[in-house]
Amino acid sequence: MSVVPESHADLLERPVFAHLATVRPDGSPQSSVMWFDWDGEVIRMTHTKTRQKFRNIEKDPRIALSLADPEDQYRFLEVRGVVEKIEDDDEVASFYKGLQTRYGMDYPIPDANVRVIFTIRPTGYVAVKGGSVVARS
Repeated sequence: MSVVPESHADLLERPVFAHLATVRPDGSPQSSVMWFDWDGEVIRMTHTKTRQKFRNIEKDPRIALSLADPEDQYRFLEVRGVVEKIEDDDEVASFYKGLQTRYGMDYPIPDANVRVIFTIRPTGYVAVKGGSVVARS
């Protein structure tokens, strides 16, 4: 399977915001705006061990991401996947600092000691342009 269509790969390569949806314990969805990094195969995000989103993913690792093109809101990408790994960020949250650089920010990270990195393996996608589906898997 192609991980994402070439027509929408730029949405993963650029520092756009992703809406991460997880499944809450009662089965209802929870969505949060998140920063991410993409290496061409997996998506990585950071979060803390102290929040509901972390508990959701521990219980059910299935996720969905929605990324809209900031220049054309009728062009977007949905990525479905599974969190295949959760690992601690180091004591100074180096991964999170890298995301700050990617998104043009720089500020202290007071919760560095509870930061984790989610590694997400995409399993499917829906690519939309002009309001119409142009590719899916």
